[in-house]
Amino acid sequence: MFFANTPEPPYYACIFTSERSDKDDTSYNSTADFMDELAAQQDGYLGVESVRDQNGLGITVSYWKSLDAIRIWKENAAHKKAQEKGMKDWYSSYTTRICKVERDYTSK
Repeated sequence: MFFANTPEPPYYACIFTSERSDKDDTSYNSTADFMDELAAQQDGYLGVESVRDQNGLGITVSYWKSLDAIRIWKENAAHKKAQEKGMKDWYSSYTTRICKVERDYTSK
């Protein structure tokens, strides 16, 4: 696991908590990799941290400079297509939370 290299706060975090269904692992994994690459090309993207346990519970936190950058990413055509596939096939449930990071601490 790698920690995102975020700037001094304030910035924003988009927290996506999900429970995977048992459908279409190959398509899911390739799309998730592509979404990571595509998000990294978006203006305002700061980084991502993601984990998933053996039972399918996952948490992905993407970091952004602004709420506008998050909105633009949410509206990206390829991302919207992945979201639709996720709702239909990949996730049995999910929650998205948007937060403002006002402070952060590190052990470095």
